[in-house]
Amino acid sequence: MTENAATATRTADLLVDIFREVLGLPDLTEDTDFYEAGGDSLTAFQITGRLEEVLGAEVPVSLVFAYPTPRDLAEVVDTDYGRA
Repeated sequence: MTENAATATRTADLLVDIFREVLGLPDLTEDTDFYEAGGDSLTAFQITGRLEEVLGAEVPVSLVFAYPTPRDLAEVVDTDYGRA
C-alpha cells in the first residue's frame, strides 16, 4: 500500500468513527451516504467540529454536503489538509 493510500485509509477510518458517533449508526461504512443515513445541517456541523479537533484546522461544513461519504470526504481532507 502506498503512503497516500495508507493515509487515506486512516482518515476514512477516522471519519467512519466520527459519522458513526454523530449519526448513532454503529454499522455505518466508508460508503454510507450522509443524507441516506439521516444527516442534516446540525450533524454536518458536529462532524466538521470533531474533524477540526483532530486536524487543528477549520474544515468547511460544505465539504460534508459536497462529499457525503466518509471515503469521499477523506480524499478531500487528505488533499486539502494533508492529514497524516
